[in-house]
Amino acid sequence: MTLVEWAKLASAELELPERLDPSDVKLILDLAKDAAHSVARPAAPLTAYLLGIAVGRGADPAQAAAALSALALAQAPEEPADS
Repeated sequence: MTLVEWAKLASAELELPERLDPSDVKLILDLAKDAAHSVARPAAPLTAYLLGIAVGRGADPAQAAAALSALALAQAPEEPADS
């Protein structure tokens, strides 16, 4: 089963009228990657959940995801300078 297939199945189970297409899945996975790698692994599902709440309240998905990705990336520890 692909992630898009899973998303469609889960959406149907929750009786969500919105359609989730592959670009939406990529947007969410990219955001989760940024949160997991820059903040902490558990930040990935939490950040995706918060994105869902924001979108449910009317936020633009792409803008909200971009803002959260930027916020997560800003939290990444700085790479040590080469000596």
